[in-house]
Amino acid sequence: MGQIALEGLEFFAFHGYYDEEQKIGNKYGVDLHLKTDLHAAGATDKLAETVNYEILYRVVLEEMQRPARLLEHLAHRVLDRLMTEFPQVRRAQVSVSKFNPPLGGICHRARVTLVRKRK
Repeated sequence: MGQIALEGLEFFAFHGYYDEEQKIGNKYGVDLHLKTDLHAAGATDKLAETVNYEILYRVVLEEMQRPARLLEHLAHRVLDRLMTEFPQVRRAQVSVSKFNPPLGGICHRARVTLVRKRK
């Protein structure tokens, strides 16, 4: 087993509970941590033996382009896609952050993290 991580992905997107947030948009961050078997890729040096980072990024980008009210829902959608499109992934953790959330005070980011294990 091994871990693949994509950290610090940044997007400008139109998520938020309030209608205004969905109109003006905001900056978001995403971190992915995936557990999968990396031994074959390590031995063969072949991309087909591992999870392609470009495809991972594309999956996240596509979900970030579809508005959501809640970060929880957005993270759930990303997890659904990862577990569907990458059957070799045994465990996935997704963190979604909203920078400068509208809380009425200073907050650098709000973050949710969801984890799913394959049965």
